Amino acid sequence: MPFLDDLVDDVLDDLLDDRASMTELLRDHTTLRLGGPAHTWLEARTEDQLVDAVRAADDAGNPLLVLAGGSNLLVADDGFAGTVVKIATRGVRADLDPDDDPDAPRRGAACGGVLVTVAAGESWEGFVAHAVGQRWIGVEALSGIPGSVGATPIQNVGAYGQEVADTIASVRTWDREGARQRTFARADCGFGYRNSRFKAEPSRYVVLDVTFQLRQGTLGAAVTYAELARTLGVEPGQRAPSAEVREAVLALRRGKGMVLEGSDHDTWSAGSFFTNPFLDPFQTDALPPGAPRWPQPDGTVKTSAAWLIERAGFHKGHGNDRVSLSTKHPLALTNRGAASTADLVALAREVRDGVEAAFGIRLVPEPVLVGVGL
Repeated sequence: MPFLDDLVDDVLDDLLDDRASMTELLRDHTTLRLGGPAHTWLEARTEDQLVDAVRAADDAGNPLLVLAGGSNLLVADDGFAGTVVKIATRGVRADLDPDDDPDAPRRGAACGGVLVTVAAGESWEGFVAHAVGQRWIGVEALSGIPGSVGATPIQNVGAYGQEVADTIASVRTWDREGARQRTFARADCGFGYRNSRFKAEPSRYVVLDVTFQLRQGTLGAAVTYAELARTLGVEPGQRAPSAEVREAVLALRRGKGMVLEGSDHDTWSAGSFFTNPFLDPFQTDALPPGAPRWPQPDGTVKTSAAWLIERAGFHKGHGNDRVSLSTKHPLALTNRGAASTADLVALAREVRDGVEAAFGIRLVPEPVLVGVGL
């Protein structure tokens, strides 16, 4: 049986350094540790390898799954009957003049800041740690989030009052439909709550790198999240040293089982499994007293998925010895070590349907579902 076709064979031989396999299990590449085999597995260590592998699969008409950190992915037990391309590109390039003071921005880095371009395959947590060490401000509250840099604009990753949309200057992509590179300025990325134009067209764009515009200094961005402000001992809207913000966020996330730890099954998750719902006035009026309500500029009201889950009777640890809600946070669905994807889907349906029965609100899953229906 041919590997894919002659074109893919050429890509493998010439560009991917023979790093192809038909036996790679996707559970070994996702934070949920779930998912069956990839029919064809490729690892792209350079941008040229990435683009050529994607083009080869597209030209051959093969189903394609582009994978990086695997932190927001739920893959079927049957795996993926196509080509999986693992993004393993590396590189962090700051727009600084090496002949100047290292803290001085280069020409073009506006507002006393620095433009930092990061390869899609870089670890997000690694980049945040590097940014804080370099005194680059604006991503410190996003510490401890697993996954890759390239995945962050797709989901518009956010936590503790920050979103990547706050600091992204541009996203450079490979447009599979046009078979060309396209760069999108922040205003053209369609960022919303856990959303973007890249998520809206999930099969079209492959992120190649992301450019961030970050300020420089030792004080982080204004702390707007009440829980984080309390932990830091500041008032909402005040600033704190970015290194302290990072450590506080890591501590909060660890307390919720949201920092990866191989021995802690509470971290065998995709993070928050459901997004916080945005409600119309009728749904808002039907909420019970005490339910969180955060009015939005468009007239909707955001409420807490975790609050709804708990009030519907699904408490921390709900489940069985294969899958359960995290013992630390009700919004994380976890693999207790011997789960299947089918087990997790059954738990997700139970929680979703229970919340809908209790409150008339249908929760929406946050992870990308591959071969899985909910």
